[in-house]
Amino acid sequence: MTYIAKPKVHAPTLTKNEIGLTRRDYEGTISTLCAGCGHDSITAAIIQAFWELSIPPYKVGKLSGIGCSSKTPTYFLREAHGFNSVHGRMPALVSGANAANSDITYIGVSGDGDSLSIGFGQFGHAIRRNVNALYVLENNGVYGLTKGQFSAAADKGSTSKKGEANTMEPIDGCLMALTLGATFVARSFSGDKAQLVPILKAGLTHKGLAFIDVISPCVTFNDHEGSTKSYAYTREHNVEVVAADFVPPAVEITTAYDEGTLQNVMMHDGSWVRLRKMKDDYDATDRDQAYAYIRARQREGEVLTGLLFISPDSQDMHTQMGTVDTALAELPFETLCPGNAELQKLQTRFR
Repeated sequence: MTYIAKPKVHAPTLTKNEIGLTRRDYEGTISTLCAGCGHDSITAAIIQAFWELSIPPYKVGKLSGIGCSSKTPTYFLREAHGFNSVHGRMPALVSGANAANSDITYIGVSGDGDSLSIGFGQFGHAIRRNVNALYVLENNGVYGLTKGQFSAAADKGSTSKKGEANTMEPIDGCLMALTLGATFVARSFSGDKAQLVPILKAGLTHKGLAFIDVISPCVTFNDHEGSTKSYAYTREHNVEVVAADFVPPAVEITTAYDEGTLQNVMMHDGSWVRLRKMKDDYDATDRDQAYAYIRARQREGEVLTGLLFISPDSQDMHTQMGTVDTALAELPFETLCPGNAELQKLQTRFR
């Protein structure tokens, strides 16, 4: 795959943050995702969040798995450390990286297929360890790289591009995160940048794993009737004479609405997603209330967005394990490896 670099020449009038960098300094390569993809909107929000927090790009580690969502770290923070892992294994890598070097700010980007199917166990254990990282799940309900099969997040009753109906109940990432004991749980919409950027900033400053589920429409595999995240199909009457494909450009879906209100957002095919933003008096520290409220809104066909839960006394993996303040990557070999004599003493205890 060929990546197209963005021009490095910056306009002298661009606003700089506290460390003297412009927003352009937080960008990556030009996106190769489909025009109008919600993932690109999430990328823009991530860039904005890191820039506003004045986090040095070279002090960031960005990790991902496999899928359209896992391509997006290429499109932000080009100066950051990056690792694209195998399918579903991003949580293990971010856990290991954080264990070795706690001085780095970590962001893991995944998808609903990557995290809620093959990587489900990895997802759960990252939450259990409360790894100090921002975990962004870009949720479009389909496997985009393999032609739009149902993901584990696909709604029951929705139909695939080929017309098959999904008979299985969806896995809700936020409900699972709450059940597993996550210390920060939020949901947003890729087209609501005004809400998404502050949530990302809160997640980046949270001590522990901050899980954010972002509803992100797929513009390529939403061209069939019956999908809950679709746009109008384009090939029903097409006579195919050669195997070819074309993804028509789509306009980015955006919205803005007040706290405590319900907003209906039209997808590209004319279908609707119903978003409800949290009220100001919502208690985000009550895990049971958060779970019950999400379920209540789901019964009304609504997608609840905002900061759903945060633990006021979160302890990340390093605090739980009592590690030293110095990053393990910076410790000398002699300190990390106490020698054969100490190893023999340890083994004796288990004989």
